[in-house]
Amino acid sequence: MPNNPSELKASGLKATLPRLKILDIFHNAEVRHLSAEDVYKMLLADNLDVGLATVYRVLTQFEQAGLLQRNHFETGKAVFELNEGSHHDHLVCLDCGKVEEFFDEEIERRQVRIAQEYGFEIADHALAIYGHCKDCRKKKK
Repeated sequence: MPNNPSELKASGLKATLPRLKILDIFHNAEVRHLSAEDVYKMLLADNLDVGLATVYRVLTQFEQAGLLQRNHFETGKAVFELNEGSHHDHLVCLDCGKVEEFFDEEIERRQVRIAQEYGFEIADHALAIYGHCKDCRKKKK
């Protein structure tokens, strides 16, 4: 994953200030899954004058270059995460939108077995489990 100008250029993108800053945000954010609006707010907090349209454009460029992955969860907005090359699935809170990642070898094996039973060859898959996180459940009590 590029985190300096030369590595960004190796991905076919110019190392502009907005691109470098947005990439830095993904590398250093406490939360791994960020919407365009989240990134925009972080840029504003750092006193960087970058428009929301630029943020959307850069995120799309990063996705096309394979630097980010875009997810569309039931929360109604796209979120992006660093593409680190390893597969994982997601738990998504329907209340606050929090996203947790997990990997379970048994689930992976069962998906392959089910696909074979139905005569499918898996090209790719994504699993998102929707529910209510423990923090939101506590608030409701």
